Amino acid sequence: MIVMGRIVAPYGILGWLKIQPETAEVDGLLDYPQWWIGRQDGLRNQPWQSFQVEAAKVHGNTLLVKLAGIADRSQALALKSRHVAVPRQALPILEENEFYHADLIGLQVANLEQVDFGKVVDVIETGANDVLVVKQDERERLIPFIDQVITEVSLVQKRITVDWDAEF
Repeated sequence: MIVMGRIVAPYGILGWLKIQPETAEVDGLLDYPQWWIGRQDGLRNQPWQSFQVEAAKVHGNTLLVKLAGIADRSQALALKSRHVAVPRQALPILEENEFYHADLIGLQVANLEQVDFGKVVDVIETGANDVLVVKQDERERLIPFIDQVITEVSLVQKRITVDWDAEF
């Protein structure tokens, strides 16, 4: 499952949900008629449960969604803070040297001198370019995900090589 959003709150009394998407476009999740709702974050794992999207609309930078089987506010409230995901095989195939953020999380990062920077813990979208959040022990580095800095991404070896000074 690839997490693509989070349920932030119920919306109204008829079972609608407010969703914070984690997609490049706010309406990117609406390309998928079936969503999987659950939670997988180290605090607790909840099994993924399939829901059909009955209706949805963009509301600013969030989505308002009605899922089949969620008929009232209390049912919607029970889903608060859960993740919205789709199966990996439902995602479009990417071009060469394109990556889903979920694929980058957990990769080991080192520079050209083989200095280990730690693992990618998050990817921030800044508008201009994405930024890798790399953490090792208590040290956190923000590394731009641009061609001038990223020299290699190997999903097979689970590593990213960067042209980045160890002092940054």
